[in-house]
Amino acid sequence: MAKDLREAALAYHREPKPGKLEISATKPLGNQRDLALAYSPGVASACEAIAEDPAQASALTARGNLVGVVTNGTAVLGLGAIGPLASKPVMEGKAVLFKKFAGIDVFDIELDALNPERFVEVVAALEPTFGGINLEDIKAPECFEIEAALRERMNIPVFHDDQHGTAIIVGAAIYNGLRLVGKDIASVKLVTSGAGAAALACLDLLVSLGVKRENIWVTDILGVVYEGREEQMDRWKARYAQPTDARSLAEVIAGADVFMGLSAPGVLKPEMVKTMADKPIIMALANPVPEIMPEEAKEARPDAIIATGRSDYPNQVNNVLCFPYIFRGALDVGATAVNEEMKLACVRAIADLAMKEQSEIVAQAMGGEDRSFGPDYVIPSPFDPRLILEIAPAVARAAMDSGVATRPITDFDAYCQNLQRFVFRSGLIMKPIFQRAKENPKRVIYAEGEDERVLRAVQVVVDEGLAEPILVGRPDVVATRVKRLGLRIRPGEDVPLINPQDDPRFRTYWQTYHGLMERKGVSPEAAREIVRTRSTVIAALAVKLGDADAMICGTTGRYKRHLDHVTGVIGKASETRDCSAISLVILPSGSYFIVDTYVTADPTAEELAEMTVLASHHVSRFGLQPKVALLSHSNFGSGDTASARKMRQALKILHRDHPDLEVEGEMHADAALSESIREHIFPNSKLKGAANLLVMPTLDAANIAFNMVKASGGGLSVGPILIGTAAPAHVLTPSVSARGIVNMSAIAVADAQDRTIEE
Repeated sequence: MAKDLREAALAYHREPKPGKLEISATKPLGNQRDLALAYSPGVASACEAIAEDPAQASALTARGNLVGVVTNGTAVLGLGAIGPLASKPVMEGKAVLFKKFAGIDVFDIELDALNPERFVEVVAALEPTFGGINLEDIKAPECFEIEAALRERMNIPVFHDDQHGTAIIVGAAIYNGLRLVGKDIASVKLVTSGAGAAALACLDLLVSLGVKRENIWVTDILGVVYEGREEQMDRWKARYAQPTDARSLAEVIAGADVFMGLSAPGVLKPEMVKTMADKPIIMALANPVPEIMPEEAKEARPDAIIATGRSDYPNQVNNVLCFPYIFRGALDVGATAVNEEMKLACVRAIADLAMKEQSEIVAQAMGGEDRSFGPDYVIPSPFDPRLILEIAPAVARAAMDSGVATRPITDFDAYCQNLQRFVFRSGLIMKPIFQRAKENPKRVIYAEGEDERVLRAVQVVVDEGLAEPILVGRPDVVATRVKRLGLRIRPGEDVPLINPQDDPRFRTYWQTYHGLMERKGVSPEAAREIVRTRSTVIAALAVKLGDADAMICGTTGRYKRHLDHVTGVIGKASETRDCSAISLVILPSGSYFIVDTYVTADPTAEELAEMTVLASHHVSRFGLQPKVALLSHSNFGSGDTASARKMRQALKILHRDHPDLEVEGEMHADAALSESIREHIFPNSKLKGAANLLVMPTLDAANIAFNMVKASGGGLSVGPILIGTAAPAHVLTPSVSARGIVNMSAIAVADAQDRTIEE
């Protein structure tokens, strides 16, 4: 390990506090009643409920989402038998991965137990604590005995990741590699180098996938595993012994379709690779130096598909592709085991995901490089956020079908939607909007139809049935980018295009634009030029003329320029003083709508009242009751500046014209978010609970507060949502992600649905 990396790793583990884990409470403990509920006497009720029905433990305690990562430190990856204490950083790291990728809580347990019987006794006694056990870094052959004994004794999933996690990823890679080269899994010849726990588990799973046992040739440090061999043999390895006179890897590799290495650096020589069958699959998984370096294998056989355990080469076999998600599915149905059916379901889910187009997050993780299914991409990236959405449901369903689920899922659509919270932090709050959009999709036109984020978003919009998208863009440019991104949409066919350079509606569009803008200094010639070159104007005209129901723009360029185009063509809604923008920020503590973050610099009291009413309608679309706080430096009359008086006047207007709206002010931000603070200062407040719609006195205050909270609080933003226009139109910002565009597409559709009802 390089010195700088070693020092950085030690600092990472040491600061700001030692280790990578901490215990965090999930319930408040702020007063005497909380204490009575959490502990004595209230806790007795939970204990009694579990005593009467043990299944209640999953509903009343953390057990249903708690996994024990257990080791004795006898085979730590790359380090060997370093012992349980020295292995603790690895186990903490495993716990972090469980939490990060699947929201699963973990206790890491390092046992000073070299004797398999003692190890089994200790772990089996922990069953009341955990929903599942992940065995880690235990040497062979003891790992086989330990896992078999624990699976027999325990009524929860027991999974040895070094065996079965590796087997699942290797299985998916080989499964897809054979798909790619068009070979039948039942007829391929497979040769291994290595016969340890991982290698044998891989072979067992590949047999379940369809590889014939008679076509498998195993080699280890002593050569070929053949019938009659006695040295360094055990009953698990003996299952793959062949009746042969061959004694070396070189002798059995000839004609092999698949090489699987889980052994040592450099054992597969280029001259051996040359003797393999056409389009061979080479899984060189020794770490950090594989059995053959990929460049050597490619030079010997340019037609080979190659995978390693390294992150600096394509097709990295990484167990994080599997273990968080197989446990997620198992825990969610209360599985009593991880059986062969669940592992095979996991293999197929991983393999199928590799054949789908990449997500924006994966492309970013790969430095902007887009990859599609092929020789250099037969298994998904570990950073693909869709892994949990594909694997967990497949595993859960397999558990149910095979009879090991104690809490079967009754509504799989709802379950899959619930899993979105692990992928998209906006998933939970956006759920009502998505449901509404799917019920009655509307035509949404995207001004920047050539933007890669827009194209990725439109693929999701089409897949989920959120809207009927229309793209503004040059057909050749859009087609090229769609192909490069590996998307399935067909611009000009299932997704209509407006070509700025050649569209039959051009004359109608520029004449309409000229009619709107001729008294603002726009000549016919200028109108023609603008409609040819300004995609936001084109999108706005499409909405104006009824060719689209809503528009989205702003992924490039300045906000105000786009807003001017939108208001110039579409205009403001009747009897609306001005447009304004709402920004939603999603924080660990809750979700808050802030207005006006982008449009009106210093709104009047009347404008503040108007934007509050319009914003509250949008909050209601999210299935939330608007709870409005008018914010100020003044706290219920403590200040008498013009700004404070403006907020007080806005409150009077709202109380007079909208008496049913739950709104209060003017107040400090802490009073808005804390009912106890507010009650202490102003006990007669009309607002109850925490506010979710925060109305700021100026654009400066709103924009500064929004960006500060988002950055310092680890917030995720949705929006900005433009309100006050005559038709649904939303101006985004250049920092928006593809998922942000998806969210705004659903919001635009919901907006359009309500406008249709009003008409």
